Amino acid sequence: MKEIGANGQVDYVEFNVTDIERSKQFYGDVFGWVFTDYGPTYSEFFDGRITGGFSSTEPVTPGGGPLVIFYASHLHETQKKLEAAGAEIVKPIFAFPGGQRFHFKDPDGYILGVWTEDD
Repeated sequence: MKEIGANGQVDYVEFNVTDIERSKQFYGDVFGWVFTDYGPTYSEFFDGRITGGFSSTEPVTPGGGPLVIFYASHLHETQKKLEAAGAEIVKPIFAFPGGQRFHFKDPDGYILGVWTEDD
């Protein structure tokens, strides 16, 4: 069971999606998320640390909102998995102080990032 985080920590991320099953397949295949369905219009995900949800009751807002960034211990391997799952890489791997990251577009058009620390 998920623990409640400390005040001010990111605790839940929710995506409006057009196809919940497609989103579950995409994120499950690439990141290994597990899901709990709550009816036909909502599925909760758990990534091992943070919980969130996929909802089909509101319009998709691709590219909007804050940039959600995932951590990956193997950046290039994760990029290959994303591309194999149909993601579009919209910003190739680049260095920043403390690591490297890239940005991708998921099946609903959300722009997300993946990072790893410097080797």
